[in-house]
Parts: sequence; structure tokens; C-alpha cells
Amino acid sequence: MKTRVTTDAIDRNRFPIDPWRLIETQPELSDLGVTETLFATGNGYIGMRADPSETREADTHGTYVNGFHETWPIVYPETAHAFATTGQTIVNIPDAKPMLLTVDDQPLLLHESDLEAYERTLDLRAGCMRLDLIWRTRTGNRVQVSSRRMVSLVHRHLAVLTLEVTALDEPARISVSSQMLNRQDHADEPDDSVQDPDAPHDPRRASHFTQRVLVPQLQRHVPDLGAGGEVTLGYQCANSGMTLACAYRHEVDSDCPLLLETTLDDDMATTEFSIAATQGSTIRLTKFVSYHSSRGVPTHELADRCAAGIEAACAAGTADLEAQQRQWLDTFWAASDVVIEGDDQAQQAVRWNLFQLAQATARTGARGVAAKGVTSGGYDGHYFWDTDVYVVPFLAYTNPAAARQLLLFRYHMLDAARSRAVDLSQCGALFPWRTISGEEASAYYPAGTAQYHINAAVVYALSTYVQATGDLELLADEGAEILVETARFWEDLGFYRNVGAGGAQVFHIHGVTGPDEYTAVVNDNTYTNLMAQFSLRYAAQTVEWLAESDAAAYQRLQLATGLTDGEAAAWSRAADAMFVPYDEQLGINPQDAAFLDLEPWDFEATPPESYPLLLHYHPLVIYRHQVLKQADVVLAMFLRGKELPNDLKRRNFDYYDPITTGDSSLSACVQSVAAAEVGHHELAIGYFRQSAYLDLANTHENTADGVHIANAGGVWAALVYGFAGMSDDGERLSFTPRLPAQWTSMTLRLRYRGSSLEVAVDHVGCDVRWIDGPPVPVRNGPDTALVSGDTVLRLDRAGPR
Repeated sequence: MKTRVTTDAIDRNRFPIDPWRLIETQPELSDLGVTETLFATGNGYIGMRADPSETREADTHGTYVNGFHETWPIVYPETAHAFATTGQTIVNIPDAKPMLLTVDDQPLLLHESDLEAYERTLDLRAGCMRLDLIWRTRTGNRVQVSSRRMVSLVHRHLAVLTLEVTALDEPARISVSSQMLNRQDHADEPDDSVQDPDAPHDPRRASHFTQRVLVPQLQRHVPDLGAGGEVTLGYQCANSGMTLACAYRHEVDSDCPLLLETTLDDDMATTEFSIAATQGSTIRLTKFVSYHSSRGVPTHELADRCAAGIEAACAAGTADLEAQQRQWLDTFWAASDVVIEGDDQAQQAVRWNLFQLAQATARTGARGVAAKGVTSGGYDGHYFWDTDVYVVPFLAYTNPAAARQLLLFRYHMLDAARSRAVDLSQCGALFPWRTISGEEASAYYPAGTAQYHINAAVVYALSTYVQATGDLELLADEGAEILVETARFWEDLGFYRNVGAGGAQVFHIHGVTGPDEYTAVVNDNTYTNLMAQFSLRYAAQTVEWLAESDAAAYQRLQLATGLTDGEAAAWSRAADAMFVPYDEQLGINPQDAAFLDLEPWDFEATPPESYPLLLHYHPLVIYRHQVLKQADVVLAMFLRGKELPNDLKRRNFDYYDPITTGDSSLSACVQSVAAAEVGHHELAIGYFRQSAYLDLANTHENTADGVHIANAGGVWAALVYGFAGMSDDGERLSFTPRLPAQWTSMTLRLRYRGSSLEVAVDHVGCDVRWIDGPPVPVRNGPDTALVSGDTVLRLDRAGPR
């Protein structure tokens, strides 16, 4: 398999280690896209890439609103029934970040200016990006510049930007051009981006439009609000019809003479500040920004909402808003922090990844979590199964309310999923592989629609959430409806075949693609069959539970789905008869029924520059070989591990690990968990590092296209499921600690059934400490201990003491 660089790729002089901050001490032009992602700020609704406000230099001047997208017709040279017809792409919305700085007629250009000091930080406790520098202009005057950018984790529609400029040596003429620019359809300079237009196509990047996307609907200037007035621009997407309003207002703190002027047109609003700064004086400029979007609300109404939000923010003041941000993050870290002793680099990486999860999920509302969160337009802003398998579990055990929202988001897609199943001549519901609106947006069905396991991912997320929270209300209502429709789909998709002299019937599922996209449209994919089996059983058990314990909920379910009394028994029968491939000679689960017949991939003849394979080989070349993009059977071992014996899991891991390229960002974290469980401890910490530094070290060479949010959830999974060895059987927690030899200890926080826990892992075992809430059941040998009050339950590798 391909070995990826990790920590060695990080220049620690430029990016020093700090447990609570990501720090950059020198700007570089060569990796602007990467640092724009690494220092991006967001709250799950608004996302701002980290291109500096004070200068035009950028890879991608990106600002995004979760779910705000344009649609476009998918054109096939040759089409067929039920191919996806409508593409969906997140829109780069009007950018309010620019506050372009000029001193004595010289513009600040970070990569050309004479900088005596420079530090950019992403503060993981304050929740902001800060840039501090000292600039010596051509006239010899030194100017101190400090800017701060905060996308509010408390107020969904608000961002606050501040710029402070101090003339250190002598008076200076300072100009700030504060703008809001529709970059989707217009650029303020033809060469203001360093992106390479001749770069080869990468399907992981965002699509580009050739026609106008944002149709102007409103331009508003209220001159008596703030410094320079309050400005609002409103738009409607040309095809999707979605509406957007964006607004800004300034406050200025300065005793120096000031001139200002505001202008606006369809695609740009600018407030120009001209200040005669005296020596030693500091000019502080604060910019309050608000965005509102909708599927149908008129732009003038959205503009009014922006105005109300900015008015409230100005009344509160920046100090109070920053305090609220800090308090929100204090609560976040109290519920989800993982403290590592003995590895300062890992500590910084872990907290950066957890912070990305916070920024991706804090204020999603009724929307999902895209593959890149709100850090870029990568993958067109689509939602994948990544969220269900890697993000919802993190939230279920740290922020259950946010996990519940994401499950309700899936539920609201159910009608579209029902329609998609009909398109594919199936019963029940089929959730989309790639989507924003709920409709399938993947044009390449072998590695898209054929991944029917998305249904099982949704069910897995539901099951994990219910286990962690005990939320039977959600299970009985929205959850049960999802379970019925997905179980119907599985039973209809598969078929029975008589096997052996006794004629026993075996249930098969053909023509699917598992998580490994390097093997497509196969029969009896092990991962898919195991997850379908789990889904069928969970649906049957839930329906039987409702029929016995909640007649009203059962009746509602029947009315909503047309459920008949015999369906649950049919699902149980299919689950019991499910075929799971097994090879007697190798003692492993083949990835699918024909996988072992494929030609092995020649790894020795594959040069490093030919990875990822998907960018260098035709899919048919890849499909006919034994080579994996990501762990497939190994992922099944992680998600359904209780159903496989440990020796089988070890053999599976040993077979598949050498032929896994890791071309998928979702591979290393799962391999880390599995390696820890089967006893490959050095591999476990190695894969953990690959996962933890995937974006920070840009090991997949596409961090410029946004944070890999699911991988961030995978980092948490590697820590909690891998090194702490946590499992949850729906009644109690258990831990089998496997602390890496390189670490002294690890302490993590969890929420479980309304309680808070702290689990401290060392090389002997772990301590489980109750913090608040009701008693927590924890496996204590063959029994269950209730941890509460001052109780600390001690567990070790061999069991409890």
C-alpha cells in the first residue's frame, strides 16, 4: 500500500506546536489554498475561507452558506432510465471579507511587503482567526496591523471582522476599502486568484458555472446606520430559485480625521475609509456581516432579517459577542475534549480536528453537514454518507441535540428517497449518494447510486444515536419510518436462492458497490450484506417493540407507511438468511463474491505520482484488480464487529491492509481502529497519525479544496473506539484500553444517556469517572457497575480491578 507522509511534512518553524492554537509565522504563496482551509472559520451555516481581509492575494476567495446552491441539467452523451438529471453545486456567495488596506498609497501585499513580524492564528478556545503583523512601508514607516475574524457559533447568521491599524513611527495616510463582492459571477481584478486554470480535472473539486448564477434582486443603502451606512445586496439563483441577502455595517473607533464614502451596484458594495493617522494612534474598524438564505422567502424579507441581526449584534458589542463565542466553546470542550499526555503534536492535531467538527455542526439548523463542511466548494458542497457514519457518532456522544438535528435532516429527505426507489424499480426508500436538495446528484452511477449502503449508514447513525441517548421518542416516530422504508428496500433488492442438498434458502444482494469505490457493481459485497442484515433486524425489532409497547405510535407508523403485520417477520427472515461471503482456504471474508478472482494490483510497478489511482487510471482498469481505495471489509469489522470473531477480524485485516491504497480520506481512521482492536499497535498509531494530519500536512494534496470533515470525525473514532476501546451494546458502555506506547495518558469526555463522563486511559487500564447526570451503566467484568457521585470505576486490559 502507499505510505503517506505525516508530521514530517509540517514545517514546525512555520507552524509551531501549540495545544490550543494553529499558528503560522510566515506567509507562503505556494500553499495559499491549504492555509485558507486550515485557518477557515465557520459555524455550520456560514463558512469563510481564510484569505486575509487586508490583501487581494488568495487561492479561492470563498464564502459559503450551507445548502445554498444552484442547479444545472446533467447532460449525458448516452443516457439511460433513472440516471440523475439535475446537478447541484454550492454557490460562492458574495464575499464580505475584504477590508483592503493601503498606507501612503502602498497596498498591503503579504507576499511582497516588507514584514518585520507576522503571525496568523486560529484560536481553538476563542473561536476566531487572528492576523498580527508589523509592516515597513516604502517610506520607512512601520505600521502595526491586527485583524480578527469570527463567525459566530452562537448567532447563526452573523460574522464579525475587526481591523486595527497603528502608525508606529510617523503620521500616515491610511485607506481601507471594505467590500462585499459577488465573486461567483464577477471578480474585482482579472488576476486576483492564484488558482491554476490549466490544472487537470479533479472530481473532488467544485464544478464551475459558465452562466450567471446570482440574479440581482435588491440593493439597499441606509446611510444613517453605522459608519458609512448599512449596505444590503439580495439575489436569487437563476435555476434553483433559492434566495439570499447579505449585509454589512461598520463601527469606527478613532480620534483621527476620517472621510468615508459608500457605493454599490448589482455585484459590489464598497465603503471607502480615508484616515489621516497620527503617530501612535490606532484606528479600529469593526465590520458586522449577516447572511440569510431560503428556498423561497423574498429577498426583501431576508434583507430585513439581516438588518435585525446586525442591529442586535451592534447593540451587544464585540466584547459581548466574543465572550459568548468563548462560552460556547468552553461548553464544547467540556463535552468533547481529548487530552493527550506525551505527544504535543498529536494534541494540537486532535484539537484542530475536533474544532473542525464544531465549526461544521454548530449551527446547521435543518441542513446537513457537507463533505467539506463550509470550508470550501469541494465536492460541490454535497452531503454524503460520511456524516452518518463518522460525524453523527461523535455528536451522539458529545452533543446529542446536534446529532438529533442531523437525523431529522435525513428524515426530511425521506419522501425524495421514496421517489428515488421508485425510479430504480424498488420498494421502500433509497437515500441519495450525493445531494444537497435530497435528490440524487451523482452522474456516475457505478460509484454513486450503486452504493446502496447509504441506507444502512442512515440506520447506523440512528442506532448509534438511540444507544447513546436513549431517545425512544425519535425512534418511535421519525426513526421508525426510516427503518420501515429502508428495510423494505433491502428485502426488495435482494433475492433468495436454494443452496445445498437440504435446499436451505440464502438471501443475496447483487449489483451493488460497497464503500470501496475501486470495486464497483458487484454481487454480495460483504460490507453491504452485513449492514443490510443489521438494518433489517433493527427495523424488525423496532416494529415489534412498537406493536407491543406503544399502540398509538404503531398506528401512526402504519398510517405513514402502510405497514402490514407480516412485514417485520419477512425482514427478520431475510436477515437470518443473509449471505456473507467466506473463503475457507484463506479464512477471510472476500470483499464480494468474485473479489478473490480478480488480478492482484502491481503495487511495485505503480510510482508514487500515480496515486490516487482514480486520477491516473480508467475505472475499468481499477475495477478488474484487487486494489482498494479504502477499507471495506475492515469498515464492516468496525461497525458490526460484535458479529465477527476476533481471529477472523485479524485475518481480514492482514489480508486487506496491504492492498489498500488509502486514496480515500475515510480509510486511515478505520484502519487505525481495526489495527488497535486486532493487536497491530504500531499500525494503529501510524494510521491514527495519517488521519490526524491528513489536512494539517496536506497528505492527500487536496486540503485546498476544504477540510475532510468525516475524517475529523474519524480521528475522534480512532481515539474513542480504537485507543480507549469503547463499545456500547445499547444497555451499557464498556472499555478495552489500548493506549499507544508513545503516549503517557489520554483523557476523554463523553455524554451518555443524559450524563457526563470522563475516561482517563493509561498503560494499565482506565478510570471511568462520573461528572453529572444519572448513574451510568458500565461493564465491570461479567457484571454492570453504576458509576455516579464520587465513584471512579477502574478497568484494565484484563478486566476491572
